[in-house]
Amino acid sequence: MQTPAHAALGDLLSYAGAEPLPPGTLVRVPLGKREVLGVVWNEPVSLEGAEPDMALKPVGAALDALAPLGEGWRDLVAFAARYYQRSIGEIALAALPPQLRDLSTAQLARRLKRKSAAGPVAETAESANPVALSAEQTAVLARIEASNETGTGTFLLVGSTGSGKTEVYLRCVADLLAREPEAQALVMVPEINLTPQLEARFKARFGEEAVVSLHSGMTNPQRLASWLAAHSGAARIVLGTRMAVFASIPALKLIVVDEEHDPSYKQQEGARYSARDLAVWRGQREKARVILGSATPSLESWHQSRPAEGEDPGGRYVRLAMPSRIGAGELPAVRLVDMNLQPPKTVISGALLDAIGQRIARGEQSMIFLNRRGYAPVLACGDCGWKSECPHCSAYRVFHKIDRTLRCHHCGFTERVPRACPACGNPDIAPVGRGTERLEEHLAELFSSVKRPDGGAVRIARIDADSTKKQGSLESQLAAVHAGEVDVLVGTQMIAKGHDFRRITLVAAVNPDGALFSSDFRAPERLFSLLMQSAGRAGRDAAYLAAQGAKAEMWVQTHHAQHPLFMALRKHDYVAFAQQQLDERRAAGMPPFAFQALLRADAREQSVAQGFLNTAADQAEALPGADIVTRYPAVPLAIQRVANVERAQMLIESPSRAALQRLLSGWQPLLHELRRAPEGKGVIRWLVDVDPHSI
Repeated sequence: MQTPAHAALGDLLSYAGAEPLPPGTLVRVPLGKREVLGVVWNEPVSLEGAEPDMALKPVGAALDALAPLGEGWRDLVAFAARYYQRSIGEIALAALPPQLRDLSTAQLARRLKRKSAAGPVAETAESANPVALSAEQTAVLARIEASNETGTGTFLLVGSTGSGKTEVYLRCVADLLAREPEAQALVMVPEINLTPQLEARFKARFGEEAVVSLHSGMTNPQRLASWLAAHSGAARIVLGTRMAVFASIPALKLIVVDEEHDPSYKQQEGARYSARDLAVWRGQREKARVILGSATPSLESWHQSRPAEGEDPGGRYVRLAMPSRIGAGELPAVRLVDMNLQPPKTVISGALLDAIGQRIARGEQSMIFLNRRGYAPVLACGDCGWKSECPHCSAYRVFHKIDRTLRCHHCGFTERVPRACPACGNPDIAPVGRGTERLEEHLAELFSSVKRPDGGAVRIARIDADSTKKQGSLESQLAAVHAGEVDVLVGTQMIAKGHDFRRITLVAAVNPDGALFSSDFRAPERLFSLLMQSAGRAGRDAAYLAAQGAKAEMWVQTHHAQHPLFMALRKHDYVAFAQQQLDERRAAGMPPFAFQALLRADAREQSVAQGFLNTAADQAEALPGADIVTRYPAVPLAIQRVANVERAQMLIESPSRAALQRLLSGWQPLLHELRRAPEGKGVIRWLVDVDPHSI
């Protein structure tokens, strides 16, 4: 059943069936006053010799028109539930399409009749005339294909932005389907907005019928149709975000995780699984090859890998490198602007403005990256010091000028901007700081007198979560950029990842320093990846650069120009950055040299949440192996109150993954009991986050 871990309902419930049902069969069963969807998990057992008064509720109906979910899928769900400390039912039912829970046996049978049987992959114009490969792509494919004897193995493909990683994925899928026509492949991307362009490339290569997508942006009927096509084998290729790792793909032989370093692969609500890590586990379980691709791999994957020649025999992944761009293109030159030498309150340095102006005059495009949406992070009164704090959260509401609102990005609470300071009545309240909306306005003012080569006004566009709320708005804005209708593109990390902008020759990061000194030890790693990804949007078309007589550049405005992170960025030297970070983590005993989990508690009062956690830590002292698992004191979260709920957390750490898992598993019943004890009174919920991405 789909129940959260803190509900304390057992993993498996027993029901009586009129006839034996094979494991993996979907059924409707009574639970309390409801009828819910369930999965037959084990082989049926006889009730002979059972207690006379043991009356089991009967199974309502079996959705036997659908083939049972396979043993490999059930093993994946069971492992995820065990490792991430959740219930099997919560993982299993969340992995199924929502609409499947509401269909009757007859309705499902009608749906299945509409699905055509699996056919051969169609030959398309692109598949008949594939692009020529570079020497690096050829070498990588040869190394991957050399593993054909076993068909298994995990590869870490470290390819610079623009090196042609997607073509490698396409060729690997094509080789698999040519060798095994009935096989299936799973290709994962970190974010929904990257799915359409990848889907277009795969459909151009393999045909419309062979490819389906799975992500949360689809309607329920669309998700059900894609899931059924994958489950039946009609779809040869499944493209999706992190949720696709749980898709039922019976003939799975290849898994690709693109941009494997991206934090979006870690689920942040409910069952907090890592889709990348589950993809590796699923590949090993189902004897499928796994390719993890990135220009800036996660330090965990880098540490787990070894070069193809095997310098380090202890690596679990085979490391493959594609350091060069396709078409003899060069990576952009990185220029650091020391903002300490600029006049106070400078937003865009004069040199950067001049460089953008030169691009506009030549008809080229520039991209300005600022990872903060809205007009300004806070609205403030200069007289009394009032700031636009959220009444429900320990955070400020962001000023959005376009609709004159103050909006909390944590709980969603929104109000109109007050005409005067609510505290003292001063009408002169002003925005403090800068978001993408304000940066867009500022750039429009700075370039108001500049003309494009055709004599028209400079066009500035903004792409962030606010400007792309309406359906189809992201696609139309990206199309305008690709068509050359935009001169300067302003945006958050949405524009920094994966997009193939052919005319952008300059990328600038205007305020990246915040992550350099964060309390989160992973912040520098995320910043370096984001800046490298941003730089990768510039100069992707070598022929265009040559025709323009231009060179691609990445500008970084910083107050810490000598920081080691920026020194490595200047040289595009991920290896040096990774080594420096791993040395620091090894000395500090942090992942990947240790293993972590967070125990979280939410309550109306911070003292209640922390008291629950500290009592839980005391009770864990008696558990086996507790002496090699460190439990740190409970502390508030960085944003400790959201929607009037106080949040606290406790870090649990051990040099042994097995010891940490044993403690967490033995802790579960104690936590359930503590939740019902006086110490648990006032606790709204608690959860365990294994391998957390932010602390």
